[in-house]
Amino acid sequence: MNLLATPGRKLVLLLGVVALAWAVTIERMQGMDAGPGTDLGGLGWYLGVWVAMMAAMMLPSAVPAAKVVAEASRALPTVLFGIGYLAVWTAFGIAAYVLFRIVTSFEIERLAWDRDGPYVAGAVILAAGIYELTPLKERLLRACRLAHDADDRGALRAGLMNGSYCVGCCVGLMAVLFALGVMSIFWMVIVAGVIFVEKVLPNGLRLSRLVGIALIALGLWVAVAPGSVPMLTEPDDAPAMQMEM
Repeated sequence: MNLLATPGRKLVLLLGVVALAWAVTIERMQGMDAGPGTDLGGLGWYLGVWVAMMAAMMLPSAVPAAKVVAEASRALPTVLFGIGYLAVWTAFGIAAYVLFRIVTSFEIERLAWDRDGPYVAGAVILAAGIYELTPLKERLLRACRLAHDADDRGALRAGLMNGSYCVGCCVGLMAVLFALGVMSIFWMVIVAGVIFVEKVLPNGLRLSRLVGIALIALGLWVAVAPGSVPMLTEPDDAPAMQMEM
C-alpha cells in the first residue's frame, strides 16, 4: 500500500516534517539567543540551521497550497512542492548571509548596539511595517495564498513559484526577525505565527494591515527604548554562544 496514495497522508507527511524541523531548530538554538547582530557562524553551519528554520516556520503556512497540489496530482506532489518551496527560501537565506558578511566586513562602529544599533534595528522594523501596508505586499500575499500549476509535472514548479511569491510577501517580516535576533526561538515563533495568520486565515489580507501598524509601533519602541521591549535580548546581555565554523 502506498503511504502517499492520498492527499491526507501526504499532508500528514508534510506536518511530520514540520514537527521534526521545529525539534531540530530548538535543539540547535539552545543557549544561542544573542538578539540583534547575532553572528551567523560558518556558511555550512548556517545553512543547516536555516533550512530547518524555514521548514519549521514556513511550511505550515504553505499547507493550503500544498493541499491543492496534492489533490490535483497522482505522484509525489507534496514532496516536490516542499522541495521547490524550501529551495527558494534557501536561496534567500544565502543572499541574507552574503549581505550580513558584507556589512560586518566593514566593521562600522556606529552600528554597535551602544551607539546607533537600536536606531538601525528600529528603522528596519519600521520599514517592514510600512511595507505591510503597500499594494505590492497585498498583491504578493494574494498570490502566496494560492497554488500554481497543480499537476504532476508542475508540482516542483508550483513550489518554486509559491516560494517566490512567499519570499516577496514575507521579506519584511524576515527582516524583522534578523533585526530582533535571527537565532531567537521566541521571535521565530512570533514571526512564524504572523506569517501563518496572514497566509492561512480567511481574514489574513486585512490582518496584515494591523500587523503593519503593530510593526511601525514596535520599530519606534525598539529605537527609543530597546531595553523595555519584552524578550528582546540586547547584545551586551547576550549569553555566550558556541557555533561550528
